[in-house]
Amino acid sequence: MNALEIRATIGLALIYALRMIGMFMVLPVFALYATGLAVPATDFQIGLAIGIYGLVQAALQIPLGMASDRFGRKPIIVIGMVLFAIGSFIAGASDDLFWITLGRAVQGLGAVSSAVSALLADLTRDSVRTTAMAILGAGMGLAFIGALVAGPVIAGVIGVPGIFDATGVLALLAIPVVLWLVPAAPKPQTSNAGVMSVLRNPQLLRLDGGILLLHALLTGLFVAAPFAIADTLQLPSSQHWKLYLPVLLISILPVFPLVKRAEQRGTVRGLFLSLIILLAASLLMMAALHSQPWALIAAMTLYFVAFNGLEGMLPSLISRRAPPDRRGAALGVYSSAQFLGPMLGASLIGATKGHYGLSAAFTVAAVLPLIWLTFATQLSVPSAEQPVTHP
Repeated sequence: MNALEIRATIGLALIYALRMIGMFMVLPVFALYATGLAVPATDFQIGLAIGIYGLVQAALQIPLGMASDRFGRKPIIVIGMVLFAIGSFIAGASDDLFWITLGRAVQGLGAVSSAVSALLADLTRDSVRTTAMAILGAGMGLAFIGALVAGPVIAGVIGVPGIFDATGVLALLAIPVVLWLVPAAPKPQTSNAGVMSVLRNPQLLRLDGGILLLHALLTGLFVAAPFAIADTLQLPSSQHWKLYLPVLLISILPVFPLVKRAEQRGTVRGLFLSLIILLAASLLMMAALHSQPWALIAAMTLYFVAFNGLEGMLPSLISRRAPPDRRGAALGVYSSAQFLGPMLGASLIGATKGHYGLSAAFTVAAVLPLIWLTFATQLSVPSAEQPVTHP
């Protein structure tokens, strides 16, 4: 990557981290906090307060992605970060669950994932874009693990309302990063084709289906794996980061050399399909051997190697496939599928675990990448710098 691409990647990864670390910090502490309010929350109310953010995000990724095509990426990102901060301050200012839920919904209005990904695509060449997207995804993964570790500690000092307020401050700190650290990009060309042309593109839909299943698997893993970790490794939930952190760090190491080699040799499609197969194999390994400590650790490491690789490759492939004047719209559909995936994974794998146990849950999870393979094998990957024609 050249200096401009490095600056763009670091700046946009920092925006992702500043936005998401506060969001993730509240996850391990919110349920207990909500049940301890003056009017204790029900399970449904807790689920609604947590889930409404994702629902609003999923609904707005497409319109805000299209808006970034028309009005430019940076203005949409700045507006989104302001809305996200306002929602954070609303949630932090009250101990009434109604206002906390409303604040979470307003946070969801800052649906800038598609605009951020589109801006990174605008500022990077095809030949390095997968690496840039992988760095973006790895940064979010590290923010996730760091937040799970820090959340209970910070909540003990400033409370859950303080975490919401800190989240708002971090979102505001991202704005100067957008304006001054991230390089300027030319205003995208506009198109009258609209989102329907994106939804009629079978190659883009294969990638949208892929990200939906990938994030369904991620959520499903966190529904089932904590029980396996507690039973097999005898780690209480407050110490699960001791497994997640080294596994994530080790799993990142092979991703960048693999992607770089595939880009150089023109074997991106082969690597893509191999990583989907690795997802299925790692989950089948968990299903069969999750009671063995070495097997559980090895399987989770292989899972995150595949996840990190695919998390970087998918948005890169979307940005290559989508014509520049519809890149924001294409990444909007992609991001909506990304936010819908967790609902599928949590409900399907959670219900399977409740009725049939851990082995069945991991087995059902392993079926999802096999379903993915049925349409991923028809994916056509453009070579680096290959122009994409309108469908």
